[in-house]
Amino acid sequence: MIVLKNAEEIGKMRSASRFAMEVLVALKKYVKADVRTSDLEAACEEMLRARSDMLAAFKGYNGFPFCLCVSVNDEVVHGMPSDRMLADGDIVSLDFGAIYKGFYGDAAVTYPVGKVSEDSQRLMKATRESLYKGIEEVREGARLHDVSHAIQTHVEAEGFSVVRDFVGHGIGRRLHEEPQIPNFGTRGTGVRLRKGMVLAIEPMINAGGSDIVIRENGWTAATRDGKVSAHFEHTVALTEKGAEILSAL
Repeated sequence: MIVLKNAEEIGKMRSASRFAMEVLVALKKYVKADVRTSDLEAACEEMLRARSDMLAAFKGYNGFPFCLCVSVNDEVVHGMPSDRMLADGDIVSLDFGAIYKGFYGDAAVTYPVGKVSEDSQRLMKATRESLYKGIEEVREGARLHDVSHAIQTHVEAEGFSVVRDFVGHGIGRRLHEEPQIPNFGTRGTGVRLRKGMVLAIEPMINAGGSDIVIRENGWTAATRDGKVSAHFEHTVALTEKGAEILSAL
């Protein structure tokens, strides 16, 4: 069931979503060679401690032990912070969610570490652009898969592939609500978009093939062919004024 949100509820989600993005922006300065991915987690926890009104959305979610997902290079999503050192030329996707007064916000970005290859730059650019292509389709009466189709066609035109095993999602009092939002689909299909819907739109795009594998930790998804992957995400509400990116700063 899709749960529609009122203005007050969207306001709480705006607070959670903006904080999530504030954390991701603040973490950018830590994304450099010879920094451990666990150092990013520590910095994230420090920012949470400074905001007693915010809770971490991911820590403890179905047993996930961290506040932050840190996915490096071929890791698509759900990378776990560890003693792994970032290296020049890596790309690293950071995914973070927050809870404010019982409502969730979710966001993700992909950063380069030092000087990265031209192909990695193209991948990150196409993935970020596809997110906004999808958001442009969020309007009253449109179909959900209009969003999906816009993302898919943009990245495939750039020569990249869409991950099909993981999707975006509705969000509200729970981190994952209906509807699921695939990053591929046929225009004119899917549920009709209505005022009060809040969507976590998150293209996960691979430089190579779309197939993924799950690592031994049971969480981290990585590309089967070992090529790099990028991930961007915004939480978006459909209001009387149209689409509002709640996680925009």
